[in-house]
Amino acid sequence: MEGILPLYKPAGLTSHDCVFRLRKILKTKKVGHTGTLDPDVTGVLPICIGKATKVAEYITDAGKSYEGEVTIGYSTTTEDASGEKVEEKKVKDTISRKEILQVLDSFTGEIEQTPPMFSAVKVNGTRLYEYARKGIEVERPTRKVTIYSIELLDDREVFSGETISFRFRVSCSKGTYIRTLAVMIGEELGYPAHMSNLIRVQSAAFSIDDCLTFEQIEKLMEMGTISTCLRPLEMALSHLPKYIINDKVAEKVKNGALLPIPDYLKNSNGPISAETEEGQALAIYSVHPNKPGLLKPVKVLRNDQV
Repeated sequence: MEGILPLYKPAGLTSHDCVFRLRKILKTKKVGHTGTLDPDVTGVLPICIGKATKVAEYITDAGKSYEGEVTIGYSTTTEDASGEKVEEKKVKDTISRKEILQVLDSFTGEIEQTPPMFSAVKVNGTRLYEYARKGIEVERPTRKVTIYSIELLDDREVFSGETISFRFRVSCSKGTYIRTLAVMIGEELGYPAHMSNLIRVQSAAFSIDDCLTFEQIEKLMEMGTISTCLRPLEMALSHLPKYIINDKVAEKVKNGALLPIPDYLKNSNGPISAETEEGQALAIYSVHPNKPGLLKPVKVLRNDQV
């Protein structure tokens, strides 16, 4: 069994829980997820199976899209709806659509975020949520992330009430905390806030329409047709530049040969997918650190001996 299974992650399970359950359903141990989703978050979680586990990191590193809900009026310990209330400030004045749009627009581009205490980021070898559970506050590293686009999913012209909630859609880079973004949006509007709902609608090339539930996967296994729903590992690499190679070079690539950098890839700094003319990915390459003009293999994906 080899390929990528786009799972619709339900609420209440960690990404690791999903992997554990799928190992039982699929009757295979070589299963890996492509980036942590909080238990409360639902939506797209591509699962890599067999040789496809080799490309999991490239899905993790690709862009993501989410649909979330901000609630302004109070903040929580976890920055989402599962946490305890920390600060409350009732909304006294109405907020206009224009004000919200201006705030959302101000976050487009590269921004700085400080990871929440209830997160999996490590500080001094310990995950932040472990400190948080013990009531220990530690200094957290600020990181730069990119918001590619953010839009308001609410057609109201005026927002009023002691608490105000509105939905938004955001496309962003790896490492973006949408919980923290919700808090930042509230701060710009002058109120404590938290993320009251979140669903991931896109991860790399996989959308929510591609996803299967656990129940659907179990049914496909019973019918013996699960392989028809596995996506090729090449889908995980669809956002990477391609180095198209012929059959003669393909044999060298399978054995980890260095390759000359073609003119059309000379400006590529990140990973490059070496693929046959038929579109089969054989290896991931990157610029050689010590040999100018050459690419070195980072990872061989397919080898006749493997």
